[in-house]
Amino acid sequence: MRKAYLDHIAATPLHPEVLESMLPFLKENYGNPQSLHSSGQDALQAVENARERVAELINADPSEIFFTSSGSESNNFAIKGFALAQKNRGNHIAVSAVEHQSVLHSVKYLEHMGIKSTQIPVDKFGLVNLDELKKTLTPETILVSVMLANGEVGTIQPIKEIADFCAAKGILFFTDAAAAAGNIPVDVKELGVDALCLAGNQFYGPKGTAALYVKKGKRLLPFIDGGVQESGRRAGTEDVAGIVGFGRAAELAGKHMQKRADKAIPLRDALLRGLPEKVKNVVVTGHPEKRLPFHTSFCIEFVEGEAMLLNLDMNGIAASSGSACTSKALKASHVLLAMGLDHALAQGSLVFSFLEENTMEDIEYLLEVFPPVIDRLRQMSPIYPGNL
Repeated sequence: MRKAYLDHIAATPLHPEVLESMLPFLKENYGNPQSLHSSGQDALQAVENARERVAELINADPSEIFFTSSGSESNNFAIKGFALAQKNRGNHIAVSAVEHQSVLHSVKYLEHMGIKSTQIPVDKFGLVNLDELKKTLTPETILVSVMLANGEVGTIQPIKEIADFCAAKGILFFTDAAAAAGNIPVDVKELGVDALCLAGNQFYGPKGTAALYVKKGKRLLPFIDGGVQESGRRAGTEDVAGIVGFGRAAELAGKHMQKRADKAIPLRDALLRGLPEKVKNVVVTGHPEKRLPFHTSFCIEFVEGEAMLLNLDMNGIAASSGSACTSKALKASHVLLAMGLDHALAQGSLVFSFLEENTMEDIEYLLEVFPPVIDRLRQMSPIYPGNL
């Protein structure tokens, strides 16, 4: 049976060169970066070299990069750290309605501490409109958060426009760029953001590696207390091997980003065009043009995401879904609902995202296998019109 891994947005394989860079720090170079002996100092130098590589990927200064364990931790760090540090200036946060749950749940946590929040609505493509954002702001607004690209529908937001407006108003601006950094060009100076999150597992780096960029001069409270690591902002013994791998993945992403995008875009466009042609009652989600190069997403009427994923897996195809069953919640994707889709349609969401290793044959195989899967599932569906 043919295998086709089409779930880049969930995880990428470890690049061979990334693994090679990590191995010495899993074997002989095991010193603690905070130790004063030569073994520890060698580890510290490796961490700082990686910091430079990650900084270079997004055009930041190395001193503005703070390593974390995940994009979710970085998002918690930014939202809570900024809000609590700025609480004497105001008590209101505005976040887009399509943010990652790690942002939305951080905001809910802060609400228990007396901070108010407003969600910025999006259009049918998942795009934030600056005029709509302006309506959510108050004299008490201290922080705005809008993700750079959405991992569920692939839409890329007008971050520079939003960041420039927030800067003019003296409001801090944070963007979750976990799905974007390493896959499309990201320049923190050009964007004008105050903080930005990125994650290594999104571009062939190790899982459990991420970073938070914080612009010089911007104050936020530490997320983990108890140590001097990361300039005192994030305590805990550094994962040297993971950080080294993250740095190498960032270096490779900078070198190969355009080549990877050039290969992915024809696959993306072929599937965005081909799936609705092969299967009736399919809705393409996300923006048709302002979209990640490796990303496609759909809602299939009258079927559920979990059933589609299981049937695709039996045919050797790996994909993901934003439906309730895969998010382990008894509700539809908040992203799709915010875009105006109804609950029943949102339950049938599918995301296909491509790796450097994918080929047009993978897309052709999916388009061959998928229609019979949907026909079979619809015949079992109690809401399919043909069964009523």
